[in-house]
Amino acid sequence: MKKGLSILLLCMATLAPTAFAADYQSGDVKIENPWSRPTPPGTPMGVGYMSITNNGDSDITLVAAETPRAGHISIHETSMKDGVMRMQPVKGGLVVPAGETVELKPHSYHLMLEKLTQPLAEGENIPVTLDFEGAEDMAIELAVQPLDGGMKMEKKEMDHSGHQMGD
Repeated sequence: MKKGLSILLLCMATLAPTAFAADYQSGDVKIENPWSRPTPPGTPMGVGYMSITNNGDSDITLVAAETPRAGHISIHETSMKDGVMRMQPVKGGLVVPAGETVELKPHSYHLMLEKLTQPLAEGENIPVTLDFEGAEDMAIELAVQPLDGGMKMEKKEMDHSGHQMGD
């Protein structure tokens, strides 16, 4: 039994770095599970997801983000309207109310990494600096995880008409 347990623990330790993203804390702000998806060659855009918790007494706003891997990062929201998924930039930044958590996840809020310098590859970590109003900026890494992320995406029509490439 000991040998089986040792093998199980070894397997878990080997898989853990690629299966889970790191968490980050700075003052009252906590970033949990920052991750992205791999991108096919030639795809100019990637995404970033995470949970942002504000344990402070006043609201904070995620106003921008930067990475050396993309020419620009914008904050977007995906919503469903008349049976069509629409994606548009969040104007004025993403507010994280005091004492609450905001999730950046598929089909919701997300970071749009535009003008990628090279494809995002499964298993790599992408450095990103999150710029907050009302809190210190934070350096994090997006863990690039498998395309299905453990869940299958539904085929849906996407409307990118509100999206413009940033400088």
